[in-house]
Amino acid sequence: MAAIAALATPILQLLSATWRWRVEGEERIREAERAGGHGIHAFWHGRILHGTAHFRHRGIIVITSENFDGEWIARIIRRFGFGTARGSTSRGARKALLQLVRDARAHPTAFTVDGPRGPARVAQPGAVWLSKATGNPVIPFHAEAARHWSMRSWDRTQIPKPFTTLVLVIGEPFVVPRDADDGALERYRLRLERELGAAEARCHELLTQINPDQRR
Repeated sequence: MAAIAALATPILQLLSATWRWRVEGEERIREAERAGGHGIHAFWHGRILHGTAHFRHRGIIVITSENFDGEWIARIIRRFGFGTARGSTSRGARKALLQLVRDARAHPTAFTVDGPRGPARVAQPGAVWLSKATGNPVIPFHAEAARHWSMRSWDRTQIPKPFTTLVLVIGEPFVVPRDADDGALERYRLRLERELGAAEARCHELLTQINPDQRR
């Protein structure tokens, strides 16, 4: 795992240095955090490279699984200035979420909300649960690359190609009330999925403004 991280980190650093960014809604993060505390960044697992590159060195704590994949991902993202809380929806979840409650008092946090094993594009409840527990805002975001490779994994991880343009859209933040019951938590979970879908649609809309020969 150390070897994977040692190899992958400089490759991602070199690759991401060539990317051009178009970001929409960055001010929503500042506004949400001024109003409600440190943000809970929520995104799909297949866009982890985009998120790692854009949000590097902001002191964000990321929940990562306790399996092999989670270990090497944790080793890589720590080199980009992220902290980690180990756990997942299937293993170690309660321990990791309780640690995140403590961390969220001092740092922004982040979830790949359909991780670690899917199903893809189905939000797990961790992010909305953390918002209820802390009062911090959920901040959904999505990113797309104009030219990319897609892995044959469950999440279709996207790898942006060198010198391509990436668009990243910050969705509408929201806070889950502390008195939210199970039914309300489910409604907020579905709201998160809708916000991520809207952010994705906006990404594709922005990509249509890029020269067609920059696509794929």
